[in-house]
Amino acid sequence: MRSLEVSSVIGLMSGTSLDGLDIAHCEFNSNEYGKYDYRITVAETVPYSEEWKHRLSTLETGSAYDFVKTSADLGKYIGIQVRSFIDENNLQPCLIASHGHTIFHQPQLGFSSQIGDGNAILAQTGIPVVYDFRSLDVALGGQGAPLVPIGDQLLFSDYDFCLNLGGISNISYNLNGRRLAYDISLCNMPLNYLARQMGAEYDRDGEYARSGKVDQSLLDAMNNQSYFTEKGPKSLGKEWFVDVFQPMLIQSSIPLKDKMRTMVEHIAYQITRDVEQLPKGKMLITGGGALNKFLVERMQQLSHHELHVPDKLLVNYKEALIFAFLGFLRANKKVNTLASVTGAPEDSCSGSITGLPVSLMYE
Repeated sequence: MRSLEVSSVIGLMSGTSLDGLDIAHCEFNSNEYGKYDYRITVAETVPYSEEWKHRLSTLETGSAYDFVKTSADLGKYIGIQVRSFIDENNLQPCLIASHGHTIFHQPQLGFSSQIGDGNAILAQTGIPVVYDFRSLDVALGGQGAPLVPIGDQLLFSDYDFCLNLGGISNISYNLNGRRLAYDISLCNMPLNYLARQMGAEYDRDGEYARSGKVDQSLLDAMNNQSYFTEKGPKSLGKEWFVDVFQPMLIQSSIPLKDKMRTMVEHIAYQITRDVEQLPKGKMLITGGGALNKFLVERMQQLSHHELHVPDKLLVNYKEALIFAFLGFLRANKKVNTLASVTGAPEDSCSGSITGLPVSLMYE
């Protein structure tokens, strides 16, 4: 099968923080330096309804029937939203690349599942879809995560570090000629969990946390988890929040604003601790947590690196952009998953493709 040459791709991201479905229409071109130029032409986030938030946040305790049904329903829902996005913006994408929504991430047991059936997306849009980006790497023995680093390497090489503050914080950087990356800690997942108890979807600018006090006992319990002393490759899933951090937060009797302040201190400490031994460099910060001014302030106070928060378009849609890029690489049969960051024995070209034109299927 010959490559499907595409440069106009829609990238989709549904994160563990349950903010909504990120949709970004992106264009890619290779440049003379062997890197790639990109442009996000238009993007939007479709917030999840309370019903969808409930279904997605509780699915890990549901039945096998619930799991399969929700994956099909979410795929159809995503397809409808993308079709509307395409029509409203008069777009002609060649490909859709969907991360899906992670329910189980257990690479140590040989699986990682992202729901939102790609065939259902295809049925609603009529456009080829790349999905299920993690399974091949996991099958090869890798973590299936993180996947963003190859995009950091090829699209954002002007920065020494690329930090994403999503439901989980993760970082990517080059060291001795190899790209390294791993999940550092939980981030927006516990912060949003606490914010909802305070009557808000999230802590705007980190003001709730700013008004609280650090509880040393809770902070020590957070920082003393064995994960933080493990060497990469390593990755986190929602299970870690549910099994480890959520019980700590529930059992603590301190005020909610103090829990929030302590959580921010933990996140800022773990992020800066991991990279402080490296030479001073420029760090690109994206993801919803980049808009948490107090969190970024604490990181800057604890770090000797130069922290850069870009414009809101890139802050909010970098992950959707990079999954569009991963789909672009997959369709053109190029490496899109790096063994140096996942721990697999080899790089791979990952992702399932559905809806290729018949003319390409048998060549």
